[in-house]
Amino acid sequence: MKQIIAHLKHEVVEGILVSQDEKHHVIKLANGYNIGIANNKIERIEEKTISIDEPTIKKHSQNHSLPKVLILHTGGTIASKVDYKTGAVIAKFDPTELVEMFPEMQELAHIESRLVSNMMSDDMRFAHYNILAKDVAKELESKNYKGIIITHGTDTMHYTSAALNFIFENLPVPIVIVGSQRSSDRGSSDSAINLISAVSFIVNTTLAGVFICMHEDTSDNVCSIMSGLNVRKMHSSRRDAFKQINRRPIARVNFFTKEIEYISEYPSSTLNNKGNIQLHPFNEDLKVGIVISHPNMYHEELLAYKEFDGLVLEGTGLGHMPITEMDEHTKEHNKIRDVLTELCKKIPVVMSTQTIYGIVNMDVYSPGRELQKLGVIGQESTLCPETTFIKLAWLLSQKLDPKTYFMQNLRGEFSNEDIDKEADI
Repeated sequence: MKQIIAHLKHEVVEGILVSQDEKHHVIKLANGYNIGIANNKIERIEEKTISIDEPTIKKHSQNHSLPKVLILHTGGTIASKVDYKTGAVIAKFDPTELVEMFPEMQELAHIESRLVSNMMSDDMRFAHYNILAKDVAKELESKNYKGIIITHGTDTMHYTSAALNFIFENLPVPIVIVGSQRSSDRGSSDSAINLISAVSFIVNTTLAGVFICMHEDTSDNVCSIMSGLNVRKMHSSRRDAFKQINRRPIARVNFFTKEIEYISEYPSSTLNNKGNIQLHPFNEDLKVGIVISHPNMYHEELLAYKEFDGLVLEGTGLGHMPITEMDEHTKEHNKIRDVLTELCKKIPVVMSTQTIYGIVNMDVYSPGRELQKLGVIGQESTLCPETTFIKLAWLLSQKLDPKTYFMQNLRGEFSNEDIDKEADI
């Protein structure tokens, strides 16, 4: 590691050399920010080598009489800090390190922790859902945990939560997936509140199932406990990005009092688990696609999926695609209809709505009725596109015919409390 002192015409800049090329030097300043300096502005550079001491970890003794909570890490920013001396992001996976970062956890539970993987959530595949599920089942068989937290990058966290909901049967404890929109070293971070609220929920609830715990709003008072099914990331950076779709969240946790307020019922099939935990994993080789309907669409966009195993349509409005020839400019729509006809003969094609909220109702307008005649399924679904995608892939993995099973309520994905289900229909 190299520290440099760059002498400019009117100032001197000192810091860690991050990178350099034929045009620029990038230097990390003592305050943690990077600055790029054009080489033609630098009169001379002094160099000196520095050593970085390993941080000393303060040992915390935990109360073994408290409920045991396991934290499994898959990556993301929630358990990471930036080392402002080096600019590196340091992941904290050891239980002692986690308690050091979030000491309030040790007042609620005895924390154990280990790394499953350290990856960007965009890199998740069906294989990783199976790995996570096997790890959870193995841990629950070997130790008496009150619940398990899975730390996860937020970008595809809602896919993973839906996948685990379908994989597990007879899950005996709460599995809470937790992420962070902002890293734990920032003043606006949501890491501590999300994680501590998840621990608080686990040690105080009687519910079993897969949940997501994230900020309810932009304040630091309350976290929402959401069903892992039909939840969605609705903002790229806000701390309250995750919202339950077409239903109310399950509960909210007051961060300061640790009180849990239950907002809606959780599916009774998950409440009354009997028997040993069972896994119904994904077929890791499945190819399932998602196509978004849009103006000026071409049939070639659908042809790309002719060798796939299933397809989700994100239709406009109540669940529409451009399949009607209205004038000389819409002749392409006949080709789109023809491709959909052929796809529906080969693979299951499921409609969802890109409006996110609301119900698929292909009975209202003639194009929707035509789509149903072609074989498109999903009529009256209230599932968001991501949960639709996961459910279709899971049904195919279990060799269950989506035409028969997609609209069946297998894991409580279709709630009796769906909000505004019949509005304006």
